[in-house]
Amino acid sequence: MTIARQTGSGATIYSVAEHAGVSIATVSRVIQRPEVVAAGTRQRVLDAIETLSYVPVSAARSLAVRHHEAHGLVLPELSGPYYAELLMGFEARAAELGQSVILLLADSKSDLPRAVRQLATRVDALAVFGEVVDQPSVQRVLQAGKPVVVIAGEHRAGVESIAAENTSSAAQLTEHVLKHGRKRLLFVGDPDAAPDISGRYAGFVQAHRSRRRKPADPVRIAFRENDGTAFADRMLTGEHVADALVCANDELALSIMTRLQDAGHSVPDDVAVVGWDDVMTSRYVRPGLTTVRQPVGGLGRLAAERLHELVSGGAVNDDPQVLPTRIVLRQSCGCPPGGVPAPPRS
Repeated sequence: MTIARQTGSGATIYSVAEHAGVSIATVSRVIQRPEVVAAGTRQRVLDAIETLSYVPVSAARSLAVRHHEAHGLVLPELSGPYYAELLMGFEARAAELGQSVILLLADSKSDLPRAVRQLATRVDALAVFGEVVDQPSVQRVLQAGKPVVVIAGEHRAGVESIAAENTSSAAQLTEHVLKHGRKRLLFVGDPDAAPDISGRYAGFVQAHRSRRRKPADPVRIAFRENDGTAFADRMLTGEHVADALVCANDELALSIMTRLQDAGHSVPDDVAVVGWDDVMTSRYVRPGLTTVRQPVGGLGRLAAERLHELVSGGAVNDDPQVLPTRIVLRQSCGCPPGGVPAPPRS
């Protein structure tokens, strides 16, 4: 069964039942075993939950004697190395703290806000990546008293947030490319897609303006391998002209570099290519990829740790926690072999 508990919105299981015209047992079944409830009744209950902004709390998790914590993690997807590393860091720290983890992949959900609310019934706290969950959904979880940590998202008052540094490192990376004598730089990736990408483009712009140069508009593409390959094909036809590419992540940089090389172009002689993340492949390709190393696993570990502290009664940090990043110089920017990483920028 589900024990009634007052949420921040004032709704309880009783008010939901009254609004939907059903018993509290039916509300409980819709929450815990929706497949056993008739479609029409189930929809009335779900609509009532939506209208009343109710986030239910399971009985097992409302008992004062319970010691085990369950934490939810909402990610866009698991393709590519970034999200896998983030998840591993989160799970590793959760295991050290005796927490279990329930993962929700946003891209697979047709109704993400509802999926998040349902996840909130099964966990004590929630970590959300970037902007994959709209603000009203996060607010409903907060109203229910559930701690929330946003990873690499826009900082909002009253919500814990953690991120890696982007703008200063991007400015330093772009300045380094400009010092190689490159004059026509393009930023590849859509700054509007995520706050961290926006920060990287801001650094790209900052480096140009510090030299009194006009930065090019960003090439607004998504961040997967096939997007990089498609961009490289357009570059080969002359649609885009550049002697250096500052890519929003390594997945784009590596796919672009490989496609250009397959077509007979030299990196970095014809075009320099730099990325972001320092995935494992970056150090093994030839030329080695100049990039920015960010503590992806560290973001996951910190998120799990902060959730545990918040569940234990800790206060929300008013300011975002920003982890330092580090430029890694290899040969794709024009550096000779043996490039030494630059000091951290925080």
